Amino acid sequence: MGKAPLEAVFADSSDMNESFAHLHFAGGYLPSDSKDWRTIIPSLLMAVCLVGLLGNLCVIGILLHGVWKRKPSTIHSLILNLSLADISLLLFSAPVRATAYARGVWDLGWFVCKSSDWFLHACMAAKSLTFAVVARACFMYARDPAKQVSIRSCTIWSVPVAIWVVASLLPLPECFFSTTRRHAGVEMCLMDVPAVAEEFMSMFGKLYPLLVFCLPLLLTGFYFWRAYGQCRKRYTKTQNLRHQMRSKQLTVMLLSAAVTSALLGLPEWVAWLWLWHLKAGGPTPPQGFIALSQVLMFSISTANPLIFLVMSEEFKAGLKGLWKWMITRKPAVTSEAQEVPAGNTDPLPGRAPSPETQTCIPDTGRCGSADSSKEKTGKVVVPTLPDVEQFWHERDAVPLAQDNDPVPWEHEGQETEGCNEQT
Repeated sequence: MGKAPLEAVFADSSDMNESFAHLHFAGGYLPSDSKDWRTIIPSLLMAVCLVGLLGNLCVIGILLHGVWKRKPSTIHSLILNLSLADISLLLFSAPVRATAYARGVWDLGWFVCKSSDWFLHACMAAKSLTFAVVARACFMYARDPAKQVSIRSCTIWSVPVAIWVVASLLPLPECFFSTTRRHAGVEMCLMDVPAVAEEFMSMFGKLYPLLVFCLPLLLTGFYFWRAYGQCRKRYTKTQNLRHQMRSKQLTVMLLSAAVTSALLGLPEWVAWLWLWHLKAGGPTPPQGFIALSQVLMFSISTANPLIFLVMSEEFKAGLKGLWKWMITRKPAVTSEAQEVPAGNTDPLPGRAPSPETQTCIPDTGRCGSADSSKEKTGKVVVPTLPDVEQFWHERDAVPLAQDNDPVPWEHEGQETEGCNEQT
């Protein structure tokens, strides 16, 4: 079914518009009689997706490269969890919204209709809970930097798993009652709540924003306020000052990301509450407000990686290191393959090794070439220091200096001992 039936429905009478106004749409579906909205909103969503995917891929690459080089930390694993939630929204949820806006009818199927809102709000809840946990981790780091180092890797990675489990369970009622229905000859994705579950869903509509938005936001602000208070303390030791500067930078960066996410996500929660508590005969939210609120919600996934890459010196250095590693990795492999034959210093059969190619055994203190070791009769060769070796070379190179010695009989015995040691 194309766009013509929906346009015909809107053109038939204004009573149909009024009947559409009291329907609770789901899955990001929002029928609109404006061709401009069906073009502008998908274009904005695609632009947000491209920029957000690029930024989040950079952040994920930097974090994984850092994990490969050193032990992971709690804060880095939580930032990685934020980026994974953002990239999941941009890959799976934003294209569904853009397609629903562009076509004007729901032709994405029953499964996408039931899972679209659930997946979207699960990712949003995971981000809100992650900000609350990362704020507490930031406060713990500012209070006791050594405690972050002692945390086990299994504990670090189990926290994001627990966050995703809780975030996936909270929006399940939306998955249960979302379904496809044909209304006025048009296939739609609607929230169909039976009479038995109306009281439960009314309670869900009030508690869900408190659990996934208001409460995590309060916890985030509380722990960031305490972390910033710890950063303002003055320390005398150099190590404590270094940890203080790093914790302050982390606090400001993560607080900026949390405030930006709350401001950009606030219109979406206002529209969500408006739709869930819409009364008969009451004013309906404008279509433009609902559409723009969803664009702002997806733009959070673009703003977060930009904040990380701009405000953090650690991320800037990691981006430069990742870029150098990606550029120099392939030439380094080829150059090492070419240097293997050149670095082979094993002497050919029948040729005497040069004096520079000596083999030393640190444990026994024996030095010498492979052939010269056969000529030795069990004598331990004491390694010669470079300064002493240079001195003896100068004595051998300038033999005339010995004739000018005013007391040659005092050094005659020492020279004989030195010759015996060299032999």
